[in-house]
Amino acid sequence: MAVIGYARVSTTDQDLSIQEAALRAAGCDVIRAEKRSGTTTQGRDELRIILDFLHAGDVLMVTRIDRLARSIGDLQDIVRQVRSRGASLKATEQPIDTSTAAGKCFLDILGVFAEFETNLRKERQLEGIAKAKAAGVYNGRFASVDAVRVCEMRAQGLGPTAIAKALGIGRASVYQVLELGR
Repeated sequence: MAVIGYARVSTTDQDLSIQEAALRAAGCDVIRAEKRSGTTTQGRDELRIILDFLHAGDVLMVTRIDRLARSIGDLQDIVRQVRSRGASLKATEQPIDTSTAAGKCFLDILGVFAEFETNLRKERQLEGIAKAKAAGVYNGRFASVDAVRVCEMRAQGLGPTAIAKALGIGRASVYQVLELGR
């Protein structure tokens, strides 16, 4: 039986050391860590490695459930994979142990709150963007294609491929500008 720790932070400027220390103190034999968003399991290679190599009797240990997943769907998928391998999931800071009924219940409750928190953050972000747009402060990202230059080059008789090559942009972008300019 191995106790495998998983630590995660969302951005590269965040620090994993507190989680790693807590996992070591909890008796983890191996700790895998990564700096990736928890809103999806896509691109989380360290988590994938752990899930692929769990054996019967192993324990996947995290500090908190939100380090594992930010959506109830992803959390349930991860737990199903852990269970299918005969392993269990535990958290150092929360009373979660999927080998018990109470632990499973609490896991689901925390998963719902993790997803709720993510949804609230998205709503606040959208409200902030709408407010900034109304105040004329936010205009979206800057255009990466010089539409005037594309139209000038087309008027000079250049084709879309030549324009794209000259400006270092994709042909689809040239077609999009020319279509909008009609």
